[in-house]
Amino acid sequence: MRMSMKSLLTLLLLTTATPALANKVFVTNEKGNDITVIDGATMEVLGSYPAGTRPRGITISPDGKELYVCASDDDLVRVFDPETMQETHTLPSGPDPELFVLSPDGGKLYIANEDDNLVTVVDTKTHQMLAEIPVGVEPEGMGVSPDGKVVINTSETTNMAHFIDADSYQITANVLVDQRPRFAQFSDDGTRLYVSAEIGGTVSVIDPATQQVVKTIGFQIPGVLPEAIQPVGLRVTADGKKVFVALGPANRVAVIDGETLEVTDYILVGQRVWQLAFTPDQDYLYTTNGNSNDVTAIEVASNKAVKSIPVGQQPWGVVVAPN
Repeated sequence: MRMSMKSLLTLLLLTTATPALANKVFVTNEKGNDITVIDGATMEVLGSYPAGTRPRGITISPDGKELYVCASDDDLVRVFDPETMQETHTLPSGPDPELFVLSPDGGKLYIANEDDNLVTVVDTKTHQMLAEIPVGVEPEGMGVSPDGKVVINTSETTNMAHFIDADSYQITANVLVDQRPRFAQFSDDGTRLYVSAEIGGTVSVIDPATQQVVKTIGFQIPGVLPEAIQPVGLRVTADGKKVFVALGPANRVAVIDGETLEVTDYILVGQRVWQLAFTPDQDYLYTTNGNSNDVTAIEVASNKAVKSIPVGQQPWGVVVAPN
């Protein structure tokens, strides 16, 4: 009897032991000044937690132990324990941090400071500022190559993607893109860089090796005015076969074929779709919808919106905990 009970307990432990953070979704609410946490398994809200003033950009360390938030009006980055949602410390950021990106090893945080035309580099272990890199006017988007050697900043007013050497902190190239570039994302194999342009209404596809634009992708949606199509957040599947683009006030996410670079679908989501984040297995993509105060879960395989989840006021950024 004791053996069967032991076997039963072992079986229960094996079937129920999952990482506490697995698939948790963290959403910054820009106007609500908080973070909504969603259970990715049930797609239900677990709670909301204070996040400073005007939280926007959000990311998580590769090991899932630190959650980083751009508290834009506090002029710093707030760092939380993602299990307890208690703030552990802050990092220097420069004025008005909006978006940032972690190096692949999690050691450096590259922060766009919109008000002073700088990219700030911070050591996440020592909490010290390592460099301030002058870039174009109104820096916004940040990206990093899979090998961590190249950092990208997009400047909204200069309309450029700046290539920055991660060792020397020097700009090695300036690539002209369409008006008001907002987001930069490498493919996982590092052979392509995608840059969204909000006012230009396009996505520029750049060859990182030559630092040349190889294609500019536009969008046309029946019944939607061209000026309402404003590309912002952008994500690429690990295999490079699909590129998802948040189209802002068009209330849609565009799907681009990663091989042909043609638009294949538009997915209707909430109002003013802003940023995007995959689950670790990339089965789902979450969108933040700033004007409808919700998050949409999209099934990646079918390109279907499967659930709308109410969150806080003006959701802006989103990240999903790693497995």
